[in-house]
Amino acid sequence: MRYAIVTAGIVDNIVEWDGGDGWSPPEGSEAVEAVGPVSIGWTYDGEAFTPAAAPVLPAPDSVSARQFKLQLLSAGLLASVEAWIGSQGQAVQIAYDNSGFFVRSEPMMQSGFAALGFTDQQIDDFFRAAVAL
Repeated sequence: MRYAIVTAGIVDNIVEWDGGDGWSPPEGSEAVEAVGPVSIGWTYDGEAFTPAAAPVLPAPDSVSARQFKLQLLSAGLLASVEAWIGSQGQAVQIAYDNSGFFVRSEPMMQSGFAALGFTDQQIDDFFRAAVAL
């Protein structure tokens, strides 16, 4: 039979054990029969196993212009951002049209995100999604 070795609610190991030979889990752990998919790192609440949450990666500091603009399109923001860009001075328009990368901490970027009402979390999420494109 297959068992999950659980310590403080976290699966530390998966073992095959027939219940014989006097084996027991390490002190402070318990052996719980693992029916179905269970992996190291999953949690156990005393009744059910739950997959481990995916780690949240830090948001990148910059993305390519291609990634940035494709993410604008994907998020349904391209038209409103380009309208805002068109209402700005030439420096902002030139930067938008000719930048190879968009750096999140750059003042023009901060102004744009503020104009759209983005929170810091939304900016992080935007850059995480853009870097995947």
